[in-house]
Amino acid sequence: MRTFFKRLKDRTIWSWAGLTATWREEYSFRSWVWANLISAALALWLPLITAERALILALGVLVLAAELFNTAIERAVDHTSTDHHELARQAKDAASAAVALTAIAAGVVWVVVLVGLI
Repeated sequence: MRTFFKRLKDRTIWSWAGLTATWREEYSFRSWVWANLISAALALWLPLITAERALILALGVLVLAAELFNTAIERAVDHTSTDHHELARQAKDAASAAVALTAIAAGVVWVVVLVGLI
């Protein structure tokens, strides 16, 4: 049991370090955090059912997770080589597309929910 808590503590420290470094160094991550705060506030303020709120909040977290993956891929590629390489560009573009798709999914949910309110 002691090992479990030691590992949990280590994972928490590493995760927090990743979040804070990304917050400090990535404008797009900070932008998504602010967008999610606004989205969450609206989801909690509007007369939505619990499932709608949960879906909006969960998709917001997924956008942030996708942005963290995007940042990790960009940094790993940049660390590996500063040369321009087609595969490196494709990896970065695919990671960026993942962020875009999760954001589109969140937007689609908002549209469906708002149309349902009308």
